Amino acid sequence: MLSQDPICYETYQETAKWLQSRTKIRPKVAIICGTGLGPLAGALTNQETFKYTDIPNFPQSTVQGHAGQLVFGELKGKPCVCMQGRFHMYEGYPLIKVTFPVRVFRLLDVEVLIVTNAAGSIADDYNTGDIMVIKDHINMSGFAGQHPLCGPNDERFGPRFPCMSDAYDKGLRKLALNISRELDCSNILHEGVYCMVGGPNFETIAEARLLHKLGVDAVGMSTAPEVIAARHCGLRVFGLSLITNKVTKDYDCNESVDHEAVLSIGEMRAGVVQSLVTELVARMELNTAS
Repeated sequence: MLSQDPICYETYQETAKWLQSRTKIRPKVAIICGTGLGPLAGALTNQETFKYTDIPNFPQSTVQGHAGQLVFGELKGKPCVCMQGRFHMYEGYPLIKVTFPVRVFRLLDVEVLIVTNAAGSIADDYNTGDIMVIKDHINMSGFAGQHPLCGPNDERFGPRFPCMSDAYDKGLRKLALNISRELDCSNILHEGVYCMVGGPNFETIAEARLLHKLGVDAVGMSTAPEVIAARHCGLRVFGLSLITNKVTKDYDCNESVDHEAVLSIGEMRAGVVQSLVTELVARMELNTAS
């Protein structure tokens, strides 16, 4: 198990105050861009950008397709912050660091977290380029004790034993499905179960067959920790997976996947994902006035 020393509340506060002192934008929605989906941030107006390397206490993104910067701005009139690049357990980060930005967002008074990722399809009826609205997840790494809430619990963020049966907001999922019909992209949209594995290797055939039997529709190497941390501190969550490859479940199949192919699919569908997220943000109800 990776070492996971607790991060004190004051460290999160230091980062939040640093950002607040440098931008007048007070985001209510935070968006985490997955591999190849960084262009989502381009939809923000009145942008103010901060490199991760300049932000106190922030981890650094090391993966191709992750620009490594926070972009503040407005989306359809709503103040937002967008992470162009996330952090992963396979980069060597303990999950308390992977989820560090989520708790900073909470201290910035963010209300909704939108998570996106690139994922491989386990479901037989999914195709490359499809989009999956995440209705639930299986945190496979958590089964092995790799969990963002391990260690002492700080009640200022949330309870020791948070409920996860409502991890992905039903109202936002329903709204997204309605928007997909209006945008005429419902034919490529699904609602399904996402599974996080540790990575960084893509799945073996035996692993893919196991996940299929468990009812998994798409698999990736991120997202679950951020969602858990967000729900722990009371944020509403909406999740999207862009299906960038079909995971092989047949020993006679000669197809394979690589990171470059994942990035190319992200580029192909960036516009659709951007339109869907933009309309979702425009129509979602927030509790606090901007």
